Amino acid sequence: MYEEFTQNRIAQLRSEKRVSARDMSLSLGQNNSYINQIENKKALPSLQGLFYICEYFGITPQEFFDPGNAYPAQLSQLVEDLKQLDEVTLGHVAGLVKKLAQHT
Repeated sequence: MYEEFTQNRIAQLRSEKRVSARDMSLSLGQNNSYINQIENKKALPSLQGLFYICEYFGITPQEFFDPGNAYPAQLSQLVEDLKQLDEVTLGHVAGLVKKLAQHT
């Protein structure tokens, strides 16, 4: 179960980031087919490799494995941005998000 989720999640996040499997592999310091082998279900990353992959996407392992969080990198960045707001502005944004979520 988690094997397939991991392979699909990497493909999803890589696609959203608009980076090739080869470029991502090389950015992680791996051979040029590393990510391709994972996405094609021929390999799985080690635990350390998974940590590097999460770091590459700017997310935590918890965010990576949260199937309810379709866009973990964007949500993580949004939360960081929200932390900069004052209480009143944050309340306005929360109200807006609540309205938007009701219309989905």
